[in-house]
Amino acid sequence: MPKKLYKIEQGKVICGVCGGVAEYLDLDPNIIRLITVLMGVFCAFFPLLIAYIVIACILPDKSMTF
Repeated sequence: MPKKLYKIEQGKVICGVCGGVAEYLDLDPNIIRLITVLMGVFCAFFPLLIAYIVIACILPDKSMTF
């Protein structure tokens, strides 16, 4: 069964995007959240925010993929 990228529904903080990416990469969700925050602080906050909103709108929920 191939891996699918989705938003998680349980344990999400904002929209579940970081949790879904963490499950896809088999990592701890807190690591992905920390990387996302650090990228926002040190790189560019506004483009990262726009990308997060777009991804949150595009990715399906976990219950819709299975």
